[in-house]
Amino acid sequence: MTAPAETALDIEAIRADFPLLAHEVNGHPLAYLDSGATSQKPQAVIDAEVAFLTNTNSAVHRGAHTLAAEATDLFEDARSTVAGFVGAADDELVWTSGATAGINLLAYSIGNATLGRGGEAARRFALRPGDTIVTTESEHHANLIPWQELAARTGATLRHIPVLDDGRLDMDAAATLVDDSTRILAFTHVSNVLGIINPVEDLIALAQRVGALTVLDACQSAPHVALDLPALGVDFAVFSGHKMLGPYGIGGLYGRSELLNALPPFLTGGSMITTVTLDHADYLPAPQRFEAGTQPVSQAVALAAAVDYLTGLGMPAVHAHEVMLEKRMREGLRPIPGIRLLGDTDLAPRVGLASFVVDGVHAHDVGQFLDAQGVAVRVGHHCAQPLHRRFGVTASVRASASVYTSTEDVDRMIDAVSGVRAFFGVTS
Repeated sequence: MTAPAETALDIEAIRADFPLLAHEVNGHPLAYLDSGATSQKPQAVIDAEVAFLTNTNSAVHRGAHTLAAEATDLFEDARSTVAGFVGAADDELVWTSGATAGINLLAYSIGNATLGRGGEAARRFALRPGDTIVTTESEHHANLIPWQELAARTGATLRHIPVLDDGRLDMDAAATLVDDSTRILAFTHVSNVLGIINPVEDLIALAQRVGALTVLDACQSAPHVALDLPALGVDFAVFSGHKMLGPYGIGGLYGRSELLNALPPFLTGGSMITTVTLDHADYLPAPQRFEAGTQPVSQAVALAAAVDYLTGLGMPAVHAHEVMLEKRMREGLRPIPGIRLLGDTDLAPRVGLASFVVDGVHAHDVGQFLDAQGVAVRVGHHCAQPLHRRFGVTASVRASASVYTSTEDVDRMIDAVSGVRAFFGVTS
Protein backbone atom coordinates (compact mmCIF):
# COMPACT_ATOMS: atom_id res chain seq x y z
CA MET A 1 0.00 0.00 0.00
CA THR A 2 1.53 3.31 -1.06
CA ALA A 3 0.55 6.96 -1.06
CA PRO A 4 -0.57 8.45 -4.40
CA ALA A 5 2.45 9.29 -6.52
CA GLU A 6 1.56 12.96 -6.81
CA THR A 7 1.55 13.41 -3.04
CA ALA A 8 4.16 10.82 -2.01
CA LEU A 9 6.86 12.01 0.35
CA ASP A 10 10.44 10.81 0.48
CA ILE A 11 10.01 9.19 3.89
CA GLU A 12 13.58 7.92 4.16
CA ALA A 13 14.92 11.41 3.53
CA ILE A 14 12.47 12.85 6.03
CA ARG A 15 13.39 10.27 8.67
CA ALA A 16 17.05 11.21 8.28
CA ASP A 17 16.10 14.71 9.48
CA PHE A 18 14.96 13.33 12.86
CA PRO A 19 17.98 12.19 14.88
CA LEU A 20 16.06 10.33 17.56
CA LEU A 21 14.55 7.94 15.02
CA ALA A 22 18.00 6.38 14.54
CA HIS A 23 17.95 5.06 18.12
CA GLU A 24 17.39 1.48 19.12
CA VAL A 25 15.01 0.50 21.94
CA ASN A 26 15.45 -2.84 23.72
CA GLY A 27 17.74 -4.00 20.94
CA HIS A 28 15.29 -3.13 18.16
CA PRO A 29 15.09 -0.18 15.77
CA LEU A 30 12.65 2.36 17.16
CA ALA A 31 9.16 2.36 15.65
CA TYR A 32 7.77 5.56 17.14
CA LEU A 33 3.96 5.56 17.06
CA ASP A 34 3.26 8.00 19.88
CA SER A 35 3.25 11.23 17.89
CA GLY A 36 -0.25 12.09 19.12
CA ALA A 37 1.28 12.57 22.57
CA THR A 38 4.42 14.36 21.40
CA SER A 39 6.18 14.48 18.06
CA GLN A 40 9.83 14.03 17.35
CA LYS A 41 11.83 17.08 16.29
CA PRO A 42 13.78 17.52 13.07
CA GLN A 43 17.35 18.74 13.31
CA ALA A 44 16.29 22.09 11.83
CA VAL A 45 14.09 22.75 14.86
CA ILE A 46 16.78 21.72 17.31
CA ASP A 47 19.31 23.89 15.48
CA ALA A 48 16.99 26.91 15.46
CA GLU A 49 16.56 26.89 19.22
CA VAL A 50 20.24 26.27 19.89
CA ALA A 51 21.20 29.05 17.47
CA PHE A 52 18.96 31.54 19.25
CA LEU A 53 20.32 30.61 22.68
CA THR A 54 23.88 30.69 21.38
CA ASN A 55 23.80 33.89 19.35
CA THR A 56 20.82 36.07 20.25
CA ASN A 57 19.61 35.20 23.74
CA SER A 58 17.99 38.27 25.28
CA ALA A 59 14.68 39.44 26.72
CA VAL A 60 12.21 40.73 24.14
CA HIS A 61 10.29 44.02 24.08
CA ARG A 62 12.34 45.32 26.99
CA GLY A 63 15.75 46.52 25.92
CA ALA A 64 17.24 49.08 23.55
CA HIS A 65 20.49 47.21 23.04
CA THR A 66 21.34 45.25 19.91
CA LEU A 67 20.71 41.74 21.26
CA ALA A 68 17.31 42.74 22.62
CA ALA A 69 16.31 44.21 19.27
CA GLU A 70 17.48 41.12 17.39
CA ALA A 71 15.68 38.81 19.80
CA THR A 72 12.49 40.83 19.50
CA ASP A 73 12.65 40.69 15.71
CA LEU A 74 13.10 36.91 15.75
CA PHE A 75 10.30 36.51 18.29
CA GLU A 76 7.81 38.56 16.27
CA ASP A 77 8.95 37.03 12.98
CA ALA A 78 8.17 33.65 14.54
CA ARG A 79 4.69 34.88 15.46
CA SER A 80 4.13 35.94 11.85
CA THR A 81 5.31 32.58 10.53
CA VAL A 82 3.15 30.51 12.86
CA ALA A 83 0.12 32.77 12.45
CA GLY A 84 0.41 32.47 8.69
CA PHE A 85 0.53 28.67 8.98
CA VAL A 86 -3.02 28.71 10.38
CA GLY A 87 -4.25 31.57 8.20
CA ALA A 88 -4.24 34.17 10.97
CA ALA A 89 -3.02 37.75 11.16
CA ASP A 90 -0.07 38.46 13.44
CA ASP A 91 -2.25 40.17 16.07
CA GLU A 92 -4.57 37.15 16.18
CA LEU A 93 -1.97 34.76 17.63
CA VAL A 94 -1.25 34.76 21.36
CA TRP A 95 1.74 32.77 22.57
CA THR A 96 0.87 30.35 25.36
CA SER A 97 2.66 27.43 26.99
CA GLY A 98 0.37 25.05 25.10
CA ALA A 99 -3.23 24.31 24.23
CA THR A 100 -4.23 23.66 27.85
CA ALA A 101 -2.99 27.11 28.83
CA GLY A 102 -4.82 28.64 25.89
CA ILE A 103 -8.17 27.14 26.83
CA ASN A 104 -7.71 28.09 30.48
CA LEU A 105 -6.81 31.62 29.38
CA LEU A 106 -10.11 31.84 27.52
CA ALA A 107 -12.16 30.33 30.32
CA TYR A 108 -10.69 32.60 33.00
CA SER A 109 -10.89 35.70 30.80
CA ILE A 110 -14.57 34.98 30.19
CA GLY A 111 -14.95 34.50 33.93
CA ASN A 112 -13.34 37.89 34.50
CA ALA A 113 -15.78 39.43 32.03
CA THR A 114 -18.61 37.84 34.01
CA LEU A 115 -17.30 39.65 37.09
CA GLY A 116 -17.52 42.94 35.22
CA ARG A 117 -13.88 43.30 34.25
CA GLY A 118 -13.15 44.69 30.80
CA GLY A 119 -15.90 47.26 30.71
CA GLU A 120 -18.61 47.58 28.12
CA ALA A 121 -16.67 45.74 25.41
CA ALA A 122 -16.40 42.60 27.55
CA ARG A 123 -20.09 42.34 28.43
CA ARG A 124 -20.69 40.17 25.38
CA PHE A 125 -18.72 37.39 27.10
CA ALA A 126 -20.45 37.50 30.50
CA LEU A 127 -22.23 34.31 31.57
CA ARG A 128 -25.16 33.96 33.92
CA PRO A 129 -27.39 31.18 35.29
CA GLY A 130 -29.49 29.79 32.48
CA ASP A 131 -26.70 30.12 29.91
CA THR A 132 -25.20 26.92 28.53
CA ILE A 133 -21.72 25.86 27.46
CA VAL A 134 -21.68 22.94 25.02
CA THR A 135 -18.77 20.54 24.54
CA THR A 136 -18.68 16.96 23.25
CA GLU A 137 -18.31 13.51 24.75
CA SER A 138 -15.04 13.08 22.84
CA GLU A 139 -13.07 15.96 24.38
CA HIS A 140 -9.60 15.83 25.85
CA HIS A 141 -9.79 16.82 29.50
CA ALA A 142 -8.12 20.11 28.62
CA ASN A 143 -11.21 21.10 26.62
CA LEU A 144 -13.63 19.88 29.27
CA ILE A 145 -12.43 20.68 32.78
CA PRO A 146 -11.85 24.44 32.19
CA TRP A 147 -15.47 24.70 31.02
CA GLN A 148 -16.65 22.68 34.02
CA GLU A 149 -14.89 25.18 36.25
CA LEU A 150 -16.24 28.17 34.34
CA ALA A 151 -19.78 26.81 34.63
CA ALA A 152 -19.29 26.31 38.37
CA ARG A 153 -18.05 29.88 38.80
CA THR A 154 -20.77 31.53 36.74
CA GLY A 155 -23.86 29.39 37.25
CA ALA A 156 -23.95 28.36 33.59
CA THR A 157 -24.89 24.79 32.66
CA LEU A 158 -22.58 22.40 30.79
CA ARG A 159 -24.00 20.20 28.02
CA HIS A 160 -22.31 17.49 25.95
CA ILE A 161 -22.88 16.35 22.39
CA PRO A 162 -22.92 12.52 22.52
CA VAL A 163 -20.83 10.18 20.41
CA LEU A 164 -22.40 7.51 18.22
CA ASP A 165 -21.34 3.86 18.34
CA ASP A 166 -19.04 4.38 15.36
CA GLY A 167 -17.28 7.34 17.00
CA ARG A 168 -18.89 10.17 15.06
CA LEU A 169 -20.65 12.99 16.85
CA ASP A 170 -24.44 12.75 17.08
CA MET A 171 -25.23 15.80 14.99
CA ASP A 172 -28.98 15.34 15.42
CA ALA A 173 -28.49 15.68 19.16
CA ALA A 174 -26.14 18.60 18.59
CA ALA A 175 -28.85 20.49 16.73
CA THR A 176 -31.02 20.23 19.83
CA LEU A 177 -28.34 20.86 22.44
CA VAL A 178 -27.04 24.04 20.78
CA ASP A 179 -29.97 26.38 21.34
CA ASP A 180 -30.73 29.98 22.21
CA SER A 181 -29.22 29.50 25.68
CA THR A 182 -25.82 28.45 24.29
CA ARG A 183 -23.04 30.98 24.70
CA ILE A 184 -19.99 28.80 23.97
CA LEU A 185 -19.51 25.72 21.79
CA ALA A 186 -16.09 24.12 22.43
CA PHE A 187 -15.06 21.04 20.47
CA THR A 188 -12.07 19.15 19.17
CA HIS A 189 -11.19 19.26 15.50
CA VAL A 190 -9.78 15.72 15.64
CA SER A 191 -10.43 13.25 18.44
CA ASN A 192 -7.17 12.30 20.13
CA VAL A 193 -8.59 8.81 20.73
CA LEU A 194 -10.52 8.06 17.55
CA GLY A 195 -8.62 10.02 14.91
CA ILE A 196 -11.92 11.19 13.41
CA ILE A 197 -12.05 14.67 11.92
CA ASN A 198 -15.22 16.27 13.25
CA PRO A 199 -17.59 18.26 10.99
CA VAL A 200 -16.31 21.71 11.90
CA GLU A 201 -18.39 23.59 9.37
CA ASP A 202 -21.63 22.00 10.59
CA LEU A 203 -20.82 22.68 14.23
CA ILE A 204 -19.91 26.29 13.51
CA ALA A 205 -23.18 26.73 11.63
CA LEU A 206 -25.09 25.53 14.70
CA ALA A 207 -23.23 28.01 16.91
CA GLN A 208 -23.63 30.92 14.53
CA ARG A 209 -27.35 30.26 14.27
CA VAL A 210 -27.71 31.14 17.96
CA GLY A 211 -24.84 33.62 18.28
CA ALA A 212 -22.58 31.35 20.35
CA LEU A 213 -18.79 31.62 20.44
CA THR A 214 -16.82 28.69 19.03
CA VAL A 215 -13.60 27.30 20.51
CA LEU A 216 -11.66 24.75 18.47
CA ASP A 217 -9.08 22.36 19.91
CA ALA A 218 -6.73 21.99 16.94
CA CYS A 219 -3.98 20.02 18.71
CA GLN A 220 -4.50 16.90 16.61
CA SER A 221 -5.21 18.72 13.36
CA ALA A 222 -2.54 21.43 13.12
CA PRO A 223 0.29 18.91 12.48
CA HIS A 224 -1.70 16.84 9.99
CA VAL A 225 -4.04 18.93 7.82
CA ALA A 226 -3.87 22.32 6.16
CA LEU A 227 -5.51 24.84 8.49
CA ASP A 228 -7.10 28.19 7.72
CA LEU A 229 -8.79 29.15 10.97
CA PRO A 230 -10.43 32.37 9.73
CA ALA A 231 -11.82 30.50 6.71
CA LEU A 232 -13.23 27.81 9.01
CA GLY A 233 -15.08 30.56 10.83
CA VAL A 234 -14.06 29.64 14.37
CA ASP A 235 -13.83 32.43 16.94
CA PHE A 236 -10.97 30.90 18.93
CA ALA A 237 -8.62 27.94 18.49
CA VAL A 238 -5.65 26.43 20.31
CA PHE A 239 -2.73 24.20 19.34
CA SER A 240 0.50 22.91 20.93
CA GLY A 241 3.98 23.18 19.50
CA HIS A 242 5.30 19.87 20.78
CA LYS A 243 2.69 17.94 18.79
CA MET A 244 3.69 19.63 15.51
CA LEU A 245 7.45 18.95 15.42
CA GLY A 246 8.17 21.92 17.69
CA PRO A 247 9.53 22.26 21.23
CA TYR A 248 7.79 21.86 24.56
CA GLY A 249 6.44 24.83 26.46
CA ILE A 250 4.87 26.75 23.61
CA GLY A 251 1.52 26.82 21.87
CA GLY A 252 -0.83 29.23 20.24
CA LEU A 253 -4.21 30.74 20.98
CA TYR A 254 -5.91 32.07 17.86
CA GLY A 255 -8.71 34.58 18.28
CA ARG A 256 -10.47 36.97 15.99
CA SER A 257 -8.85 40.33 16.72
CA GLU A 258 -12.04 42.12 17.71
CA LEU A 259 -12.78 39.38 20.24
CA LEU A 260 -9.27 39.26 21.71
CA ASN A 261 -9.28 43.03 22.14
CA ALA A 262 -12.62 42.91 23.93
CA LEU A 263 -11.59 40.18 26.37
CA PRO A 264 -10.16 41.21 29.74
CA PRO A 265 -6.75 39.67 30.45
CA PHE A 266 -6.20 36.62 32.63
CA LEU A 267 -2.53 36.73 33.65
CA THR A 268 -1.30 40.19 34.61
CA GLY A 269 2.09 41.74 35.27
CA GLY A 270 4.86 43.11 33.12
CA SER A 271 4.92 43.50 29.35
CA MET A 272 1.12 43.60 28.87
CA ILE A 273 0.38 47.12 30.06
CA THR A 274 0.50 50.70 28.79
CA THR A 275 0.14 52.73 32.00
CA VAL A 276 0.27 51.63 35.62
CA THR A 277 -0.49 53.58 38.79
CA LEU A 278 -0.72 52.25 42.30
CA ASP A 279 -4.48 51.85 41.86
CA HIS A 280 -5.07 51.15 38.17
CA ALA A 281 -3.59 49.66 34.99
CA ASP A 282 -4.36 50.05 31.29
CA TYR A 283 -3.63 47.12 29.02
CA LEU A 284 -2.03 46.77 25.61
CA PRO A 285 -4.03 45.53 22.63
CA ALA A 286 -3.94 41.84 21.78
CA PRO A 287 -1.88 39.77 21.57
CA GLN A 288 0.45 41.43 24.11
CA ARG A 289 -2.37 41.95 26.65
CA PHE A 290 -2.38 38.17 27.15
CA GLU A 291 1.42 37.74 27.29
CA ALA A 292 2.41 38.81 30.77
CA GLY A 293 5.88 38.07 32.05
CA THR A 294 8.78 36.23 30.46
CA GLN A 295 7.94 34.81 27.08
CA PRO A 296 9.00 31.47 25.46
CA VAL A 297 11.31 33.21 23.01
CA SER A 298 13.65 30.41 21.94
CA GLN A 299 10.67 28.06 21.77
CA ALA A 300 8.79 30.46 19.49
CA VAL A 301 11.77 30.62 17.15
CA ALA A 302 11.99 26.81 17.11
CA LEU A 303 8.24 26.45 16.50
CA ALA A 304 8.56 28.74 13.50
CA ALA A 305 11.27 26.41 12.20
CA ALA A 306 8.90 23.46 12.66
CA VAL A 307 6.21 25.30 10.72
CA ASP A 308 8.71 26.06 7.96
CA TYR A 309 9.59 22.37 7.83
CA LEU A 310 5.96 21.28 7.48
CA THR A 311 5.27 24.01 4.95
CA GLY A 312 8.23 22.86 2.89
CA LEU A 313 6.82 19.34 2.73
CA GLY A 314 3.34 20.61 1.87
CA MET A 315 0.43 19.90 4.18
CA PRO A 316 -1.67 18.16 1.49
CA ALA A 317 1.19 15.69 0.98
CA VAL A 318 1.59 15.26 4.74
CA HIS A 319 -2.11 14.51 5.13
CA ALA A 320 -2.16 12.08 2.19
CA HIS A 321 0.76 10.14 3.65
CA GLU A 322 -0.82 9.91 7.08
CA VAL A 323 -4.24 8.90 5.71
CA MET A 324 -2.51 6.04 3.91
CA LEU A 325 -0.88 4.98 7.19
CA GLU A 326 -4.18 5.20 9.07
CA LYS A 327 -5.87 2.90 6.58
CA ARG A 328 -2.95 0.49 6.84
CA MET A 329 -3.31 0.47 10.64
CA ARG A 330 -7.01 -0.28 10.71
CA GLU A 331 -6.91 -2.79 7.87
CA GLY A 332 -4.04 -4.60 9.56
CA LEU A 333 -5.55 -4.62 13.04
CA ARG A 334 -9.15 -5.57 12.13
CA PRO A 335 -8.47 -9.25 11.24
CA ILE A 336 -6.50 -9.98 14.43
CA PRO A 337 -8.67 -12.05 16.81
CA GLY A 338 -9.61 -10.23 20.01
CA ILE A 339 -8.86 -6.73 18.71
CA ARG A 340 -11.55 -4.04 18.93
CA LEU A 341 -10.93 -0.72 17.23
CA LEU A 342 -12.58 2.33 18.78
CA GLY A 343 -14.41 4.53 16.27
CA ASP A 344 -13.77 2.18 13.36
CA THR A 345 -15.74 3.97 10.66
CA ASP A 346 -15.13 4.92 7.06
CA LEU A 347 -17.96 7.47 7.17
CA ALA A 348 -15.76 10.31 8.42
CA PRO A 349 -12.37 11.71 7.37
CA ARG A 350 -9.47 10.77 9.61
CA VAL A 351 -5.85 11.43 10.51
CA GLY A 352 -3.15 8.83 11.12
CA LEU A 353 -4.30 7.61 14.52
CA ALA A 354 -6.05 4.47 15.75
CA SER A 355 -6.96 3.27 19.24
CA PHE A 356 -7.86 -0.29 20.14
CA VAL A 357 -8.35 -2.73 22.98
CA VAL A 358 -7.12 -6.30 23.21
CA ASP A 359 -9.63 -8.64 24.80
CA GLY A 360 -8.27 -10.18 27.97
CA VAL A 361 -5.11 -8.06 28.13
CA HIS A 362 -4.82 -4.70 29.86
CA ALA A 363 -3.66 -1.83 27.67
CA HIS A 364 -0.59 -1.24 29.83
CA ASP A 365 0.51 -4.85 29.35
CA VAL A 366 0.04 -4.50 25.61
CA GLY A 367 2.19 -1.37 25.65
CA GLN A 368 4.98 -3.11 27.53
CA PHE A 369 4.87 -6.09 25.18
CA LEU A 370 5.17 -3.79 22.16
CA ASP A 371 7.91 -1.72 23.81
CA ALA A 372 9.99 -4.88 24.30
CA GLN A 373 9.99 -5.11 20.50
CA GLY A 374 10.93 -1.48 19.98
CA VAL A 375 7.42 -0.27 19.18
CA ALA A 376 6.38 2.86 21.10
CA VAL A 377 2.62 3.43 21.50
CA ARG A 378 0.43 5.25 23.99
CA VAL A 379 -1.62 3.41 26.62
CA GLY A 380 -4.24 4.61 29.09
CA HIS A 381 -7.27 6.86 28.78
CA HIS A 382 -5.36 9.53 26.80
CA CYS A 383 -6.89 12.28 28.98
CA ALA A 384 -10.32 11.34 27.62
CA GLN A 385 -11.98 9.30 30.35
CA PRO A 386 -15.59 10.13 29.37
CA LEU A 387 -15.00 8.90 25.82
CA HIS A 388 -13.47 5.64 27.03
CA ARG A 389 -16.40 5.22 29.40
CA ARG A 390 -18.71 5.71 26.43
CA PHE A 391 -17.12 2.66 24.79
CA GLY A 392 -17.14 0.61 27.99
CA VAL A 393 -13.39 0.53 28.58
CA THR A 394 -11.04 2.19 31.02
CA ALA A 395 -8.00 2.28 28.76
CA SER A 396 -6.89 1.67 25.19
CA VAL A 397 -3.76 1.35 23.10
CA ARG A 398 -3.19 4.25 20.70
CA ALA A 399 -0.91 4.20 17.68
CA SER A 400 -0.41 7.62 16.11
CA ALA A 401 1.61 8.61 13.08
CA SER A 402 3.38 11.71 11.88
CA VAL A 403 5.10 12.80 8.72
CA TYR A 404 8.17 10.67 9.54
CA THR A 405 6.22 7.47 10.18
CA SER A 406 6.97 4.67 7.71
CA THR A 407 4.89 1.75 6.54
CA GLU A 408 7.48 -0.49 8.21
CA ASP A 409 6.70 1.19 11.56
CA VAL A 410 3.01 0.41 11.12
CA ASP A 411 3.63 -3.16 9.97
CA ARG A 412 5.92 -3.85 12.94
CA MET A 413 3.20 -2.60 15.28
CA ILE A 414 0.58 -4.81 13.63
CA ASP A 415 2.87 -7.87 13.76
CA ALA A 416 3.59 -7.25 17.42
CA VAL A 417 -0.10 -6.82 18.30
CA SER A 418 -0.89 -10.12 16.59
CA GLY A 419 1.23 -11.92 19.18
CA VAL A 420 -0.11 -10.22 22.32
CA ARG A 421 -2.91 -12.60 23.31
CA ALA A 422 -0.82 -15.72 22.77
CA PHE A 423 2.02 -14.25 24.86
CA PHE A 424 -0.36 -13.60 27.78
CA GLY A 425 -2.07 -16.97 27.39
CA VAL A 426 -5.47 -15.58 26.35
CA THR A 427 -7.29 -18.07 24.14
CA SER A 428 -11.00 -17.20 24.45
